[in-house]
Amino acid sequence: QVQLVESGGDSVAAGGSLRLSCAASGYSRWMAWFRQAPGKKREGVAARYFGSGATFYADSVKGRFTISPDNAKNTVYLQMNSVKPEDTAVYYCAATGRHDWGGLDASQYAYWGQGTQVTVSS
Repeated sequence: QVQLVESGGDSVAAGGSLRLSCAASGYSRWMAWFRQAPGKKREGVAARYFGSGATFYADSVKGRFTISPDNAKNTVYLQMNSVKPEDTAVYYCAATGRHDWGGLDASQYAYWGQGTQVTVSS
């Protein structure tokens, strides 16, 4: 079983930066970040395939957010730069099971963290 613990959520001013961390207890081929804002559906933000190092991003965050690993620590980060008020959401880390595909499709992910709140003020 894979267990995930997110940290790093905070309140930050628009234009600022924030780094989220996801510590994993085991290895998965895909890991990703999703977010859910009040009144909206869950949205895929960024994903990484560890077989090749390929990454995928939602159009709304391309050029601003970066997903990256620290394999020695079994940790995945989401670096958030130039944040906007519309980035406000609960952010969730996710990992695939043994035979799942990944990308930004939430249905492919079997393991989820508890979520961490990010609030961007104007």
